[in-house]
Amino acid sequence: MFDISILNENQKQAVTSDSRYIRIIAGAGSGKTRVLTMRIAWLIDEADVRPYKILAITFTNKAANEMRERIMNQLPDLPSRPFISTIHSLCVRILREDIAALGWPRSFTITDADDQKSILKEIYKKMDIDSKQFSYGSMIDFISSSKTEDISPEEAMKLANYKGDEIRARIYDAYVKKLESLRALDFDDLILKTVKMFAEYPDVLEKWQRRFEYILVDEFQDIDRLQYRLVRYLAGKNNSLLAVGDPDQTIYTWRGADVSLIMNFTKDFPGTETIILNENYRSTDMILDASNCVIRNNRHRVEKDLFTSRKSEDKVIHYKAETDEDEAAWIASKAYELHSRGKKYTDMAVLYRSNYLSRSLEKGMLDARIPYIIYGGIRFYERQEVKDAVCYLRMITSADDLALQRVLNRPRRGIGNKTMETIAQTAEDNGITMYEAIRDHQVFSGRTAATLKKFTDMVESWREAEKTMPMDQLFEKVLLESGYKAMLDEAKETDRIDNLKELEDDMIEFANTYPDSSLDEYLQLVSLYGEKEQVAQGDYITLMTVHAAKGLEFDTVFVSDLNDGIFPNERAMNEGSRGVEEERRLAYVAFTRAKNRLYLTEAGGFSFVLNKARTTSRFVNEIDQQYITHAGTVYENEKKKERILSSALFHDTERPMAERLLHTKASKLKKGQKVSHTVFGEGIVIRVNGGIAEIAFAYPHGVKKIAAGHPSIKIL
Repeated sequence: MFDISILNENQKQAVTSDSRYIRIIAGAGSGKTRVLTMRIAWLIDEADVRPYKILAITFTNKAANEMRERIMNQLPDLPSRPFISTIHSLCVRILREDIAALGWPRSFTITDADDQKSILKEIYKKMDIDSKQFSYGSMIDFISSSKTEDISPEEAMKLANYKGDEIRARIYDAYVKKLESLRALDFDDLILKTVKMFAEYPDVLEKWQRRFEYILVDEFQDIDRLQYRLVRYLAGKNNSLLAVGDPDQTIYTWRGADVSLIMNFTKDFPGTETIILNENYRSTDMILDASNCVIRNNRHRVEKDLFTSRKSEDKVIHYKAETDEDEAAWIASKAYELHSRGKKYTDMAVLYRSNYLSRSLEKGMLDARIPYIIYGGIRFYERQEVKDAVCYLRMITSADDLALQRVLNRPRRGIGNKTMETIAQTAEDNGITMYEAIRDHQVFSGRTAATLKKFTDMVESWREAEKTMPMDQLFEKVLLESGYKAMLDEAKETDRIDNLKELEDDMIEFANTYPDSSLDEYLQLVSLYGEKEQVAQGDYITLMTVHAAKGLEFDTVFVSDLNDGIFPNERAMNEGSRGVEEERRLAYVAFTRAKNRLYLTEAGGFSFVLNKARTTSRFVNEIDQQYITHAGTVYENEKKKERILSSALFHDTERPMAERLLHTKASKLKKGQKVSHTVFGEGIVIRVNGGIAEIAFAYPHGVKKIAAGHPSIKIL
């Protein structure tokens, strides 16, 4: 038996309601899984519904298994079981029985990600397409989003705006035809074929509507329109439908999730009973009140404020660091402090908006010797584009064989396997490197010889430039002249581009910290940070994106890089209120992962990813002061000096500015140098032009234009 006395009043109402249509708005940590499982148990035990007439749809296998286990514990002696599965598993079950209606065999094959990649490899080879221009991952995403939006290959070709889109549409068309020849379906096809079959064959649809009389759908805020069509078909006119979700946690619109589906549920299903679960059992009142302050600023939501009986006097801590390196060091030191007081690292998590932000955080953990894992991701220095860029830089310093083999044909230069084998053999025969073999030996002729000479001339020009050019400028030159940046731009690989911008930021910080260092010394340091370590066993801190943290909870949560343009994301901000509302929901999800301690951190100074000075995220500013404590060196400096640039900065105020600049002593300032100003503190030189230096100072000062040789500036 199960005991509903443990539920609060709203939970009891959700479990025992006799309404045909029920919408449950379940806030973070409000016990929705318990409510769902007890609802199923109540239907079976109290409403006398036959178990096999109940369908529960979840969005992960983990959630489905957890629900099955709970029901078995509540009702261990059931003669049959309710059907609990992911939406894809449900479609497989339906198609295995009835796909013959579409002229397909019941023995169709289901392709996984590896199968999709193998098919694309074959297509790329036939169409002479470089996988470095259109990565398999991005192509699979394109195909998936097209199918989800019900866009055929023919329609994709009509919608193509430029050459890259045309190529993608051609690949998509070849991919679909290949699947048909194999009688295979990918994950998106499972839903597409089921919806198509229900639309075209009413007798098949009626069969499945009779099969399931009670339908319960979890995480309803994350379904897309195609999945919604499937649910509506199954519900029909006579079945009961219960939808559980939280519009405030809709964070997957980029992959098709449509928050309006749960918002407009009552319009599509007249007579719907809406029940709000707003008692949180996870977080303290301070964390919840701070989170509520933020999410209240969204207009497109169901009004609710979470509350909890878990009282605490520990406010949310907001920490402003001067740089992202300082921010990472502070997070690491705080984690170490908590660990020394008996808290496990596994009870802590560091959440960030985008993958590229892990770079400084990883270094902070490594420097503090704190074991960590990247949850569902790859460590920064092990990412493909970072390793490619580092190998290009190694062509300048060492030109070792491994670096050459990695970058010679990336982007594609028409160098095949046979050519590489010949180069390797020439190097071995002469006891030299492969680079020396193509630079100093006339092994090839014609087009191949011209291509290799162009490559070696390019590398030699970089080697010459390294003697005088700052490291970050050299890096930009390499990315541009090699064609690597153009390759990523063409493929719209924005995440990879952001990672390379972050790598450039890393170089600038290294050069500022070690002004007399060389490129070779930087690459040695990268190799140390990039060493593969054994996956942490036992106690380790988790680093992950906020998206990956959905559904998880931790005793202590750090949310890093809360700056406008980073979190909220710059691209989302450019979309207007809709984009910012999605980012605010993401912040709400991040904050409500914390049980007892929540730290919000940011860095000041100049961001080379954003190409502007960092400012505090609006999400931090939206929190009422009674729930948050501000700390950090930048915050303290803000309170001490509220100054602005004025004529007082220049001792000679009698002559016009233009004349004073002519008499300013020659400046030694260069782009990327770290400097100190008598009023604004430390900053980074962005550029020097015509005697004027543009310098990015820590928040709140931002970018200032100052006479390059002025005595108020000191080179650090």
